[in-house]
Amino acid sequence: MKMKDRRLETIKMIISSQELGSQEEVLQELKKAGFTLTQATLSRDFKQLKIAKAASMNGQYVYVLPNETMYKRVHKPMSAMEMMQTPGFRSVDFSGNMAVIKTRPGYASSIAYNIDNSDVKEILGTIAGDDTILIVLREGTDREDVLRGLSGIVEF
Repeated sequence: MKMKDRRLETIKMIISSQELGSQEEVLQELKKAGFTLTQATLSRDFKQLKIAKAASMNGQYVYVLPNETMYKRVHKPMSAMEMMQTPGFRSVDFSGNMAVIKTRPGYASSIAYNIDNSDVKEILGTIAGDDTILIVLREGTDREDVLRGLSGIVEF
């Protein structure tokens, strides 16, 4: 991944995991994650990512990502570096001919896309939310076969 792409992804994770109201606060968090940049560069990155300010639950104005960006603010934030090193997959549970995959916030859509475009013949299709994927399995499918098929897509 190119340095700018890594920086933009880190900015999205910082904005989605913390309530920050100034560019100086964002610059400090980026520095903790290993990125040193100017305020002007951060402003250009904000413009490219379409980051805006909005009132938070406590009435303060904080930076937010655009609605189409699927990141969700979490209650126990990790550092951006921890998030970058953590896979999106969390868990998988089965019930009848369905499975539910839990992911990190914002990862379900991309993981479901990868599942749908794979050759796992035991899976009919998926429906993804923000951090949850519903998988419909073919009737009579063995769960171990599904897990084997998913192992090439997600890290267990």
